[in-house]
Amino acid sequence: MKFEFFIARRYLVRGRKSSFISIISLVSIIGISIGVAALIIALSLINGFQGDIRNKILSSTAHIMVNNIVGDGLEGYEEVIKDITKRFKSIETAGPVVFGTILIKGSGKSASGAILRGVDLTLIRDEGWQEKLLTGRLPLLKNELLIGKELSRRMGLFRGDSCLIISPQPVLSPTGIIPRMKKFRVSGVFQSGLYEVDNSTIITNLNAAQRLFKLQNKISYIQIYLRDLFDAETIAEKLREILPMRLSVITWKDLNAALYSALEMEKTVLFFTLTLIIVVAALNIIAGLMLLVIQKIKDIGILLSYGATPKLIKRIFFIQGSIIGVLGTTVGVVIGVVFCYLANKFELIEVPAGMEEFYQLSYVPFSLSLIDILAVMAASLFISFIATLIPSKKAASINVVDAVKNE
Repeated sequence: MKFEFFIARRYLVRGRKSSFISIISLVSIIGISIGVAALIIALSLINGFQGDIRNKILSSTAHIMVNNIVGDGLEGYEEVIKDITKRFKSIETAGPVVFGTILIKGSGKSASGAILRGVDLTLIRDEGWQEKLLTGRLPLLKNELLIGKELSRRMGLFRGDSCLIISPQPVLSPTGIIPRMKKFRVSGVFQSGLYEVDNSTIITNLNAAQRLFKLQNKISYIQIYLRDLFDAETIAEKLREILPMRLSVITWKDLNAALYSALEMEKTVLFFTLTLIIVVAALNIIAGLMLLVIQKIKDIGILLSYGATPKLIKRIFFIQGSIIGVLGTTVGVVIGVVFCYLANKFELIEVPAGMEEFYQLSYVPFSLSLIDILAVMAASLFISFIATLIPSKKAASINVVDAVKNE
């Protein structure tokens, strides 16, 4: 193998007659490097956005939710929580939630629809509402609420202001059926980092929400947080086996299946699209090696006359093409990884002005994945090796008599 490698390296970098072919080889290396780097950067960009979106969604959504299929509220939730937390050590916290749509009205004439969530705020580790506070404090007292930043700005409601919450639950009065209304005080304003949540969510304590929706000792669902969020599907399957049939178990992936499916499809399409750059560079490998085979017919004939086998000739040109593929892939990986590191460290790609509030990002994040890097390397090397087979087979098929006669 040392002899084949020596000849291949010599053909690749030396010789006055092969200067044009050396340029083609260099262009091939550059092309593969660009393709590999572009793939790594693009996949890291999608990973960065996907990770950021997942973190923001999970900051306001439980890993697993258990509710009543009928939808009239879940009774005896204390025993269910106690049972599942005892059975599964991977559950970090589990708490009750009351959930419903309401109409909120400030001091002005405007009103807006919103989602009200009543949670057990003693379990602040669940969603970290304390860390999300911009102003004020948690709504621990009776008829207090926490309002999202965007909804607060839109409604003109800030810390200390009073508002009217109108529930769809009807109340029978002497004048007939009227909507249930309750006066609440804004105890603080929060920012989750997710625009839709900040624009439509109100948080209050569990007791206040139960009184508002007339649930008494019932809740809407149990929210479960795991030590590892990727265990959600495994734990959910086990919960479905032990919990009564009337209870439904939903994971964070089920709730956001469409979004994550779209992101994964985009990532797959991007991978195959940018792989075409590597394919184009591989065509240069074929062209360069084919020209080299034609130019080196005399050398091939001499090697064959001295006893070299067609397999040895094939290996020489295969090794040469493989060197181009390995060099291009290695350089591309280094460029891609270094770019992602510098882009994150120095925040090179900033989010356009005016879009920061919507995306809740000041710069574009890149997240490197070892699996993605290995997949890109494997694809690049595979394409390079396949491209090398054509000219190497052509070189191995040359007859010694024809080679010498040609010269």
